[in-house]
Amino acid sequence: MLKLIVFDCDGVMFDSREANRRYYNDILAAFSLPPMDEDELSFVHMHNVTDSVNHIFRHAHRELMAEVRRFRAGLDYTPYLDFMVMEADLIEFLEFARKRYKLAISTNRTTTMRPLLQTFQLDGYFDKVVTAGDVAHPKPAPDALHDILAHFNCTAGQTIYIGDSEIDRQHTEAVGVPLIAFKNPALPAHYHVETFNQIRQLDPFKR
Repeated sequence: MLKLIVFDCDGVMFDSREANRRYYNDILAAFSLPPMDEDELSFVHMHNVTDSVNHIFRHAHRELMAEVRRFRAGLDYTPYLDFMVMEADLIEFLEFARKRYKLAISTNRTTTMRPLLQTFQLDGYFDKVVTAGDVAHPKPAPDALHDILAHFNCTAGQTIYIGDSEIDRQHTEAVGVPLIAFKNPALPAHYHVETFNQIRQLDPFKR
């Protein structure tokens, strides 16, 4: 029986593509570099900030990378929250789900996750939030899911994960947690949906 729902953030709870584009392009522009191409944008959309910065500055020399890291650490993310678009039926689904299940987040965001939840008044819905900064090895490593399952004393079979990327597929497969692919019909997963309201019609939610 389902007891726990774990959410990814970017591409699931929020369309964050424009926020990511502006954030990372602003870092590049600060060092007189051109904006990301679409492949780079796709990369930063799925990975944690450290790996993302390393990727878009992969041709930079070591001295420049030290400056980039200092600049990034001092860059206020708050203005970029204005470009985050919350899924239209997320709140309705959370209201439904929190009466029946425990709710958690496993995300490759770091320090921006909790301000994001507070800005959109979502922090009260989740019993546990695990970011890339909270574990030794971020997604796709299984660390965050292991932490969440232990916290709730739940098994993989009592859990379901809502994600949208290959990173999420590897993350869940390593633990044996079923995956709901959100707005990604090409992603191998146990279930595929386009909206949160469709999730309520899936078999695990009818038991």
